[in-house]
Amino acid sequence: MALQEQLDRFKKQQQKCQSTLTSIAASKAATSKKSTPTVASALANGKTPAPAVKFSNDTERLQHINSIRKGPVGAQMKRVIDLLLETRQAFTPEQINEACYVDMKSNKDVFESLTKNPKVHYDGKRFSYKSKHDLKDKNQLLYLIRKFPEGIAVIDLKDAYPTVMEDLQALKAAGQIWLLSNFDSQEDIAYPNDPRVPIKVDDDIKQLFRGIELPRDMIDIEKDLQKNGMKPATNTAKRRSAAQIQGISSKVKPKKKKNEISKRTKLTNAHLPELFQSLNNS
Repeated sequence: MALQEQLDRFKKQQQKCQSTLTSIAASKAATSKKSTPTVASALANGKTPAPAVKFSNDTERLQHINSIRKGPVGAQMKRVIDLLLETRQAFTPEQINEACYVDMKSNKDVFESLTKNPKVHYDGKRFSYKSKHDLKDKNQLLYLIRKFPEGIAVIDLKDAYPTVMEDLQALKAAGQIWLLSNFDSQEDIAYPNDPRVPIKVDDDIKQLFRGIELPRDMIDIEKDLQKNGMKPATNTAKRRSAAQIQGISSKVKPKKKKNEISKRTKLTNAHLPELFQSLNNS
């Protein structure tokens, strides 16, 4: 009798397990049927279903955006100006927010500062980059440089358009401009080279210029410049006194004499006799 009761209980447990498994399978089938039309419709429209965003990746992105928007006003302005400079396009505040995460609608300080920035142009709707000189190509660049016979700083031209520096080098190579350094500011200056005014220097003037022997000591050179009303770009006396205070030797190194070949010079290049044939016959 006890054995029969155990068998009945066992059969009831099996029936419960079977019904549970059947209900689980039915629920899974219903879920797959609901999701299948969505995927099928996306594929039919030629769209690839968007991949699921991992929670960790989304958290990092939100933290990055939050750090930008809580950053200093100057840092946010730099992000916007860099965007405008690199793209050379006009952006609305909403487009700027999407591109570099600077929300100017929520931050009035950033918005007002950008509207007053000399490098930014705001037409009431969009922001764009504003260079000092509105140039588009090499022809306009050359035309502008010719307006400044006393020279124009390259730093005022370098942000005119993306390829302006390459065009400056091309104009220099073509002999249409000069690029010289300013000793006071150590900046390059662009000068026009007008082909209508050719300058020819006589050979005797060139030889006279090259034949002038400069003093060996830099202090003497600076004194000569001052006597002629020019300001030296260096101050050797001040530099040497500072070096002496710091215990650094400031002795002027004597120039080495150039090795000159004479009759007394021992010729060791025996494998090149033709180079010294004229010297040995003299």
